[in-house]
Amino acid sequence: MQDLSKLARPYAVAAFKQASEEDAIAEWSAMLETLTTVMRDPTMMGIVANPNVRRAEAGDLVVDVCGDRLSETGRNFVRVLAQFGRLGVAAEIEQQFRAERARLERRTDVEVVSAFEISEVERNDLVAAMTRRLGNRVDVSVSVDHSLIGGVIICAGDMVIDGSVRGRLAELERTIA
Repeated sequence: MQDLSKLARPYAVAAFKQASEEDAIAEWSAMLETLTTVMRDPTMMGIVANPNVRRAEAGDLVVDVCGDRLSETGRNFVRVLAQFGRLGVAAEIEQQFRAERARLERRTDVEVVSAFEISEVERNDLVAAMTRRLGNRVDVSVSVDHSLIGGVIICAGDMVIDGSVRGRLAELERTIA
């Protein structure tokens, strides 16, 4: 099976270039989000993957379902994806597009998984610390996972900071073994 990120990369780059030329990066983000939502529907995935459905027909169907949420160039983009059998990588295209947008806007998405709910003060301290460390504005999303026992795991792109009790116990187990 091919790596989806490699399949999606040229399309994500092309979409970002087109969005930049149109000065419509936010609009393209919304269009790609719509496309991803449509393509996550099991019925739509089945239709697109059906070898008895021509690619052009699948593309036209996706365009129709997306409706007026796609611009003319957005509709053309969907048809190109359909033509080359790449509608199935829409989510990966959207993800890479968002990463390009974040780089342009000097913004980093930071995911925090905590053993317990964190307070607004703790969240603000975390945002300030990550902003200093990364040199970018950060957008933080927080989720709770009680299996961590205590502490937090912070993910920002390829960087992972595991300050959880579960992570420290696993590290101790590896050291002892």
